[in-house]
This record gives sequence, C-alpha cells and structure tokens, in this order.
Amino acid sequence: MTKTVNHWIGGKTVEGTSGQYGPVTDPATGAVTTQVALASADEVGAAVAAAKAAYATWGTSSLAQRTAVLFRYRALLDAHRDDIAALITAEHGKVHSDALGEVARGLEIVELACGITTQLKGELSTQVSNRVDVSSIRQSLGVVAGITPFNFPAMVPMWMFPLAIACGNTFVLKPSEKDPSAANLLAELAAEAGLPDGVLNVVHGDKVAVDALLNHPDVAAVSFVGSTPIARYIHATASANGKRVQALGGAKNHMLVLPDADLDAAADAAVSAAYGSAGERCMAISAVVAVGAIGDELVAKIRERAEKIKIGPGNDPTSEMGPLITAAHRDKVASYVTGAAAQGAEVVLDGTGHTVEGFEGGHWIGLSLLDKVSTDSDAYQDEIFGPVLCVLRVESYEDGVALMNASPFGNGTAIFTRDGGAARRFQLEIQAGMVGVNVPIPVPVGYHSFGGWKDSLFGDHHIYGNDGVHFYTRGKVTTTRWPDPADAPAGVDLGFPRNH
Repeated sequence: MTKTVNHWIGGKTVEGTSGQYGPVTDPATGAVTTQVALASADEVGAAVAAAKAAYATWGTSSLAQRTAVLFRYRALLDAHRDDIAALITAEHGKVHSDALGEVARGLEIVELACGITTQLKGELSTQVSNRVDVSSIRQSLGVVAGITPFNFPAMVPMWMFPLAIACGNTFVLKPSEKDPSAANLLAELAAEAGLPDGVLNVVHGDKVAVDALLNHPDVAAVSFVGSTPIARYIHATASANGKRVQALGGAKNHMLVLPDADLDAAADAAVSAAYGSAGERCMAISAVVAVGAIGDELVAKIRERAEKIKIGPGNDPTSEMGPLITAAHRDKVASYVTGAAAQGAEVVLDGTGHTVEGFEGGHWIGLSLLDKVSTDSDAYQDEIFGPVLCVLRVESYEDGVALMNASPFGNGTAIFTRDGGAARRFQLEIQAGMVGVNVPIPVPVGYHSFGGWKDSLFGDHHIYGNDGVHFYTRGKVTTTRWPDPADAPAGVDLGFPRNH
C-alpha cells in the first residue's frame, strides 16, 4: 500500500484536506512508493496561523531557551544521520554517502544557530553628545517561510529554519513535493528536542502552496533555492507584497584550467564536481574551460576517470552515482547530449543509453562528456542539472575570464593553477559570488555566507552565515538621553550630591 506524506502543523501531523496528491517515486526503480498531500491555500493559511500564534511567545523567549533547544536538536540530528540519509536516497536517488554529506553540511548551520548568542549582540556608543548614548539591536521579523528544492531535501531546509528560529522567528517550510519525507523527519526531531508547537511547520504542495505563502499578509520574509526562472518569480511576487526576499537561482559554473595546473588533480576535481550527486546541484561544475594546449590531455584524463564511475541504486554501497530524480528530468538531460553533435560539439562520452541490470525501470543516465562546445549551443547556454560536462577551449587566461564573465549566471567558479598571482587576479576579476582556487566546489562553511551574483541571486542577502542572520532580523537603533541625577528637581532626594 502506498504511504502518504502529510503536513506538519502546530507540532503534529495533519492530514491533507485538499483532495490533491502528488506521486513520489523511487528513482532507482521508477515505482511510485508514496503520495504527498498537496496543500490548498487554506491549509497554508492554517500553517501560517500556527506559526503566528507560536511567535507570540517564541519571539520573546530568551536566547538561553532557544539555544538549549537547538543543542538538543543538533544531538538528535547527529543520532539520526542514517535515517535522514536513507529517506533522501529513497526519494531523491543519490547514493548514501552523498546523502550523509548533505546532512553533515546542514548540521553546520544548526551548529551556527547554536551560537546565535554571539551573532545577535548589539552595539553601543556612549556620549555621542552630552549625556546621549546610541544603541543598536536586531530583532526577529515574525513568521518567515522557506521554499526548497528537490536536490537537497534536508540540507537546504537546514540552511534556513535553524537560523530563522534561533533569531526568534517562526517558520513555515514548503519543501519539494518530489522528495518530501526528509522535511517531516526534520520537523519531528525538532519537536522531540523541545521546540514549541507551531515554531516549525511543514506544508507540502505545488504552485498553489507557493503562491499562498507569497501572498499571505502574515508572512514577513521568504527564502528560496531553485531555478532562475522561479527565483525571479518568487522575488518579484513576494517583493510586490512587501516581503523581504532571498531567492537563490540557477547556475552554469565554470572551472578554468591554466596550462601550469596539475592536470591529474584538475581531472579528479572535474569528475567529482560535474558528476557527483548525478550533477543535480547548483554548485556542480558543468563547464571546464581549458587554456592553451592542455585541452586534449585534460579531456583524456577526465574521460579515463569518468568511465570508471559505477552507477547504481543509492542504497548499494558500491554505487558512486545514482539515478536522476524523475524520468522526465532524465529525458530532458539526455536531450542535450543527443543534440550536441549537431551543434558542433564532439561527444566524447554519451551516457544516454545507460541502464542498470535488475533496475531497468529506474531513471538512469550515464556520464556524458562533450568537448569543443560552442558558447551558443544549448548544452552550454542552459543549466542542464545532470551528469553532463562541457569542455570549452580558449587560447589565454584573458579569453577564459571573458568567456566566463559573459555568462548570465554567477554562482560558483574555480581556477586550477600553480600560479598564486594568476589565482589572485582571478578571484578579483571573475564575476561570481563564490570562488575556488584549486577547489572545484567552493561551498562556504556555515559561518560564511552562500550566494551568487547576476542571475544566480535575486535579493540583497546571501544565505546562512552573517547574511542569514541579517536576513532573519531587522535593526533597531535607540538614542537615549538621561538627566544627571544631581539635576533632579528641588525636593527630590536621590542620594546624589549636588556638586554642580
């Protein structure tokens, strides 16, 4: 019997009432294993109402109370790493080691939230004028919402709600309907840690639920991670409704390889960054830019390594890459490879016909490698979000940087070189929000912020780190003047000498 994933509202499971359900498949078999309730606008409203009611007390709770809950939550997440990872593998398809890595990166932000006491310290300037002091503090916003993607069903929610609730807000999470179970487990563990009912709510749904959050007057801010067209829509709609928005969009991340680079290290990095998590991540390297005469050797080394990657079910410990999330997405990714030759690319590896014995119904695709790709081809222009790596050839460092800066995306990028001067120039000249020097996937640690430039980010704040704290709080400045006690009116004795 197919199980049903319902909502989590007000500290308990709430069955869906809309009558609408979405299918959740096991990507390794293609079989529908679960149905997820899709919320109506009224159900979203119930979650917002629960969050608003909880904010009345959570918003004024002590920092000690909040951090005590978060420390217990961190311990529970650590104890349930494998359980969370198993849900990710079952519904997303990524291999268990990738899923465990996702949980670990999410835990970093929980740990950051545990130290929120230092992040929320205000500032004080005394005697800015005669007997005048000025202080600044940061206060919570109220009810905030998060809309998260399918590719990291545990990590990206944990990039949002732990910091938001640590700052004193309450939260409504709308995870991807393609792999919804991990979000419910995260909420259940938070309740077990002592988080009061209504502080964290989970509503599942599609565009109906998204629009209900964007239009609800009691939602003060919206965080989003997903594709660029949806990020643009989220930003425009929520901003028009007076909400604070951070909307992280898509990417086309480049890796520039200079002639002096360690080509073995560069090839290792390209394979792991392009094909890890089946390429379904916004920080994947999808374009390698080879400078000078190294292109042929670099492509040969990438091919040699890519051909050894073992593809199979995510719960098989020997698998290094799993299936894609849906059959429709697999077919779309494959179309970029089948059409590449006609647009001038040399197809070095074609993974479109890959199957796995015993799992023929799964959403399988092999690793594809396209060389000599032109910048006007579909495979280069679009965010493929699958295990397809494009290699472009340029004559010089300057040509490579110009090519990369011409991209409308500016999420992450990397350079591989032994030359410190070239690396320094690159990090200053490249138009991207995150830069790796001999590091292929430069996702910042939790106490630095994650975010791109250009069409990879809509809004003024990056996610987590200091930017995350600032996004989930607003500043207040108080200017104070107190008369000196010695100047008290005659007849009032405060015990101070009248010395002037």
